[in-house]
Amino acid sequence: MKILKGFSKLSSEEKRRLAVSSCADPEAAKEELESFIHPDPDIQQILEGISENTVSNYPLPYNVAPNFIVNGKQYMVPMVIEESSVVAAASSAARFWAARGGFHAQVESKTKVGQLHFLFAGDHNRLNAAMTEIEAFLRNYVAPVTRNMERRGGGIRQLQLKERSDILGNYFQLLATFDTIDAMGANFINSCLEEFAEGLKAFFKDTEDFHADDFEPLMAILSNYNDKCLVHVSASCKLEELEEATALLSARDFARRFVMAVRIAESDVYRATTHNKGIMNGVDAVILATGNDFRAIEAAAHAYAARSGQYRSLSTATIENGIFTISLKMPMALGTTGGLTRLHPLASRSLEILENPTASELMRIAGAAGLANNFAAVRSLTTTGIQSGHMRMHLSNIILQLKTTPEETEKIKARFEDKKVSYQAVVSYLEKLRTP
Repeated sequence: MKILKGFSKLSSEEKRRLAVSSCADPEAAKEELESFIHPDPDIQQILEGISENTVSNYPLPYNVAPNFIVNGKQYMVPMVIEESSVVAAASSAARFWAARGGFHAQVESKTKVGQLHFLFAGDHNRLNAAMTEIEAFLRNYVAPVTRNMERRGGGIRQLQLKERSDILGNYFQLLATFDTIDAMGANFINSCLEEFAEGLKAFFKDTEDFHADDFEPLMAILSNYNDKCLVHVSASCKLEELEEATALLSARDFARRFVMAVRIAESDVYRATTHNKGIMNGVDAVILATGNDFRAIEAAAHAYAARSGQYRSLSTATIENGIFTISLKMPMALGTTGGLTRLHPLASRSLEILENPTASELMRIAGAAGLANNFAAVRSLTTTGIQSGHMRMHLSNIILQLKTTPEETEKIKARFEDKKVSYQAVVSYLEKLRTP
């Protein structure tokens, strides 16, 4: 084994050669990587600057789902995802609910959270008693960092001292909440938290009854569990308006089965996990398309789903007084300024397609996409079964995999128009077509 040193300082060409050295045909592999490099050098420079050790680009389909109506406004929603059934499901559900008033969404709060973790070996009571004084000192200390954000209406909202000696001896947290307006705000929050550490050190050094040596900062970092940065999305209609939801069941029976399916997801972790994954299909696709951090949104969503101590569904469904309602509540810390949202050309274009939304508006749109996919998935599960539509959409992928001719492709599509799709069934039929 040879440890590579200085890899990041090599040219892109040299990195590619080393990256493919273990491939069966290194030269062909290198050429393939090069084929995905953007033809515009300026754009490629942006893409390489975003990450580290970039040797190529990894394209994913850039899709749009039409007919999304959120709070009375119509959107063409960009979605970056490799699974065609997700976009088809979102589009179908959006069209269904558009005829019934669309989605109704509200942002309950946009507060984000950060923590300074530290050890304090001094008098704990004295520390707690000094918190008002500490907060005033720290707000003044970080003023150079917060000034621009405050001009835009954001900044630090609250500072709270938490003693957590139950976890570690002398362990404390300074829990800070922030409003970062239309920025996701990770860099701003982390900068403030690191300044808090320096500020506390200065405070303990210069304040009577405190000693700088009693203070040991451990780490300063935002939390992705933004349980106060919440979006709530719902869609409702009269029971009889569900007649078009499926031809297999009456509206009343469809609603009954749908509500039971969601209740199962509220109590059974095996079902809840897949249920919530269906929600994240729609949410993540919008997050990716707009240059936001889908890993952070995923982490927060699943932590929120388990906030009661048991992992549960993020969505609910009810029938009350003849009205069917499906709703979703989840944390979603998004931004529409700064970071990749404006740096990545397609992220910027996505926001333009969405008519340059605020962060709150983007939260509502992404939440609606998640609820749309949830509705479509549960509708399929409780009626035709998930594989019927999923595998029909997957047929195109199977055809691509099998490298069929245009004539074979048309025959396969015609053959499976009214038949169950499976990989083996398509292979068998293709073998028959190719048998003299």
